[in-house]
Amino acid sequence: VIKAILTVVTVTLVFLISGLMVFKKKNYLWMALGLALIAIGFITMSGGGSDNPNVFNPDIFSFRRISLAPALVLLGFAVEVWAILYTDKKEKES
Repeated sequence: VIKAILTVVTVTLVFLISGLMVFKKKNYLWMALGLALIAIGFITMSGGGSDNPNVFNPDIFSFRRISLAPALVLLGFAVEVWAILYTDKKEKES
């Protein structure tokens, strides 16, 4: 997994240096924000299990896991769509 991430980062840096990027810098910043929101959503969704399978832990139904975390994930995906579709108004005119 780490090797794949390093490969993607390396290829992205090569494209950035050569100027062959598909999106502008602002789009990539929005994409990074969307990925961060998705990751935070999944991290807040995790946990809440019990060490003993015979004991029920009601913490799995907390507001954080049932409402907040899925909302963060959906918001992250919405930001990703926005990042892909976003274009500068200044670029459109020229």
